[in-house]
Amino acid sequence: MDLFTPSVQHWLDLAGIFVFAISGALLAVRKNFDIVGMASLAVVTGLGGGVIRDVLIGAVPPAALTDLGYLLTPLAATALVFFLHPQVERINRAVMVFDAAGLGLFCVTGTVKAHAYGLGLIPSIVMGLATAAGGGVLRDVLANEVPSMLRWDREIYAVPAIVGSTAVVVLIHTDRLSAVTSALAATLAFVLRLLALRYNLRAPRAWRRHSGSADQDAAEA
Repeated sequence: MDLFTPSVQHWLDLAGIFVFAISGALLAVRKNFDIVGMASLAVVTGLGGGVIRDVLIGAVPPAALTDLGYLLTPLAATALVFFLHPQVERINRAVMVFDAAGLGLFCVTGTVKAHAYGLGLIPSIVMGLATAAGGGVLRDVLANEVPSMLRWDREIYAVPAIVGSTAVVVLIHTDRLSAVTSALAATLAFVLRLLALRYNLRAPRAWRRHSGSADQDAAEA
């Protein structure tokens, strides 16, 4: 099911891939990776979620491998960060805003595509989350970091994607999915992510757990 015209959908995808790829390339700079490492993190961050989704739902070969623009976009982001990383770091807050927009877009398109390939409503939500956050998880794993999505000391990331994907399956179930309503679902995820960044919103940890590590808990006991 195409929510937008193919041309609009294509450019939206490229924009989302670009901002995700920038975050991957910036992490590579902070880790002191070389140009190959920067490109690798940019590619997996920008394309990883979509590739995971397409492989799991049987949409092969993945879209990222059939459209040259999808492959070139992370490389363009790498070149930008390679030469201008100090300037990009200074506007990192703006990059995070665009990243939140990409999160909203990809959780919606991932959910819709998964459902179009025959998945049920709940599995479609899982694929929406994978599309939106899978690339970031791969990025962090390759950089030897605990994935940001799993860290309690980072603002919520998975929750907005899950909310956006859930809104989409409700729209599908009630036969109200359209370009307008899907845009509203993406906006919902986007706004939730911005609120998390603004107010430092975090997901709850285990009940009555207050310290930052198991070692601290043992010392307190």
